Amino acid sequence: MATTKWVVDPTHSEVQFKVKHLMISTVTGYFTKFNAEVETEGDDFTKATSIVFTADVDSINTNNEQRDTHLKSADFFDAENHNQVRFEGKSFEKVGEDEYKLHGDLTIRNTTKPVTVNVEFGGVVVDPYGQTKAGFTVTGKINRKDFGLTWNAVTEAGSVVVSDEIKLNSDIQLVKQG
Repeated sequence: MATTKWVVDPTHSEVQFKVKHLMISTVTGYFTKFNAEVETEGDDFTKATSIVFTADVDSINTNNEQRDTHLKSADFFDAENHNQVRFEGKSFEKVGEDEYKLHGDLTIRNTTKPVTVNVEFGGVVVDPYGQTKAGFTVTGKINRKDFGLTWNAVTEAGSVVVSDEIKLNSDIQLVKQG
């Protein structure tokens, strides 16, 4: 069967994360520059032969320049030495009607760990311009300390400033190539 290549449509996709701040509120951040490429057998994503996602650490945006600078520093992502977050999918497993588990390896700061995320498949359609597109919502959680993002501080009352758990939420639209 022929290999089909799919690439991200960045104008119809977003990559978001959420983290608890002072354990009383949530801060949302985005990567504004990212890429995803998928190769499948035909149009069957469960037969993906390659799934690669990257995000440019320097594009992190939490709507606060001071916080973004801190996140890019050696305290967190160390963008100067580790400019990308990378996910390489290993398998795309169907678990429900339009529900899947995506298993793969996530690399942050040269630390690679296996990660499983939930994927809701929105379907495949042809847009008004004749392009075939596939849509996905990806959700999951990681522990930031597993990837060397260990900076923290404690308030006078003993609360931590940043939670260890990071919630991931992305909406990805892929465009069929060729």
